[in-house]
Amino acid sequence: MLEIRGLHSFYGDAHILRGVSMDVPKGKVIALLGRNGMGKTTLIRSIMGLTPPRVGEGSVKYNGQELVGLTPHAVAKKRIGLVPQGRRLFSSLTVVEHLKVFASKSADSPWSIERIFELFPRLSERKGHFGNQLSGGERQMLAVARALMLDPEMLLMDEPSEGLAPVMVRHLEEIIAELGKTGLGILLVEQNLYSALAVADEVYIMETGQIVHHCSAKDLENDHDTMHRFLGVR
Repeated sequence: MLEIRGLHSFYGDAHILRGVSMDVPKGKVIALLGRNGMGKTTLIRSIMGLTPPRVGEGSVKYNGQELVGLTPHAVAKKRIGLVPQGRRLFSSLTVVEHLKVFASKSADSPWSIERIFELFPRLSERKGHFGNQLSGGERQMLAVARALMLDPEMLLMDEPSEGLAPVMVRHLEEIIAELGKTGLGILLVEQNLYSALAVADEVYIMETGQIVHHCSAKDLENDHDTMHRFLGVR
């Protein structure tokens, strides 16, 4: 389980996260919702050590081990995978090369290139294409596949539906739901409210760097006042 308690993070003197606490259990899809600029991506970066929280100003524990103070590489070695906002693929690498570079060295890893191609048949068809030759949907598939090749137990996904056509968003929802069934814990940061509700077990809502609401996805779906107040959805 990923346990975040009283987390504070800063960009210079700007205080972005203000005492964030939340849990991401294994085998659950947890959605983090909120308007733009509320600190959602900063939370993802703080977990991964990319925007390091100040030591002593909150805790991020995974399986009981403290992550605050670790480098991003050390966090990833705890089997925490990241699907970053904007995909961030390598234009000079083919699909297969992306997968090989990030392949886990563990002999017990269930994620092989063959299994990735079973989950993402379109990537198999495009396996020889470079990162900059893929469509937006194909890039997102590859970003998810690349993270899976690291054999994670926990997956952090930052705005995965951003810029995708509706048909690709629905396909992505199916993939996230399928991954949740494998026992992965998934923290899903998402602007697309209804896409998040389609796959999430629980939701947290963030406003100005604080968690202001936590409930089941089903409860939020029926709570129009909360959706309007914090998310601007009527």
